[in-house]
Amino acid sequence: MNKTDGKEDLKKMTNIHILQLSIILILLIIIAVAVIVARKVITNDGQTPNFETEIDQMGNSDDAEEEGNTTNLDNQTGTENETNTTDTVTVSNNLSVLNDWQIRLVNRENPLPDDFTVELENLDASRQFDKRAIGPLRQMILDMRDQGIKNIWAQSTYRSIEYQKGLYEKSINKYLKQGKSQEEAQKLTDEYINKPGTSEHHLGLAVDFNNVDEGFENTKAYEWLLENASNYGFILRYPKEKEDITGIEYEPWHWRYVGPEHAKKMKEQDLCLEEYVLGSSLV
Repeated sequence: MNKTDGKEDLKKMTNIHILQLSIILILLIIIAVAVIVARKVITNDGQTPNFETEIDQMGNSDDAEEEGNTTNLDNQTGTENETNTTDTVTVSNNLSVLNDWQIRLVNRENPLPDDFTVELENLDASRQFDKRAIGPLRQMILDMRDQGIKNIWAQSTYRSIEYQKGLYEKSINKYLKQGKSQEEAQKLTDEYINKPGTSEHHLGLAVDFNNVDEGFENTKAYEWLLENASNYGFILRYPKEKEDITGIEYEPWHWRYVGPEHAKKMKEQDLCLEEYVLGSSLV
């Protein structure tokens, strides 16, 4: 073998080593990229989805009025927002549930939009209710009276946002006159009265019975409602044992129309509206 042949062999071996090293380097790069991608996928898959209900009209309420006062409702009417029945909400682990107007959740975390309207019908000379639900309310009151419960009446039903504003400010001023600070007065007011735009009464689906006080729970009317209201589509909106969930103090006088199907399910499963809407009971 001459020197020339030796040099050629050495050159070939060097090229082979370089090629091998290049292949190894390329494989290492591919593996590194694959690991990075895999980590991202695992991280994303490991995250818990944040399924918060996206309902564009909501609010929480029970706005107590002073005992004996008669609610003077505005004769305000409107056209039901046609998008009410087509909004999509994300509920618990269920990807989408049609937003039913009957179970629209309205509370401090879920205020009504500024353009919310509802078609109302007069319950009497000064009170109004959602036109779609006023029939069951009328029938329920008539049936109670037919069964001997004469001392029952609707004290407060639909409230306009302007009227709600007046109630809220009146309560704060009452506490201020008692020597409370602004912060204390607002905190005490928030226990029973929701800020304008966050009250269920704006929906025209809530009714406060009689004198709007806790004494109502000791009446035959209250006992009858606990037993029978779900048949007409009504629920006790703020139960005593659900205060931590609703964020509202127990209100035996405040009942909410949700429709017979939903009301019966909620009664059977002992659920408040927040649990029912934000849980998995709809499907």
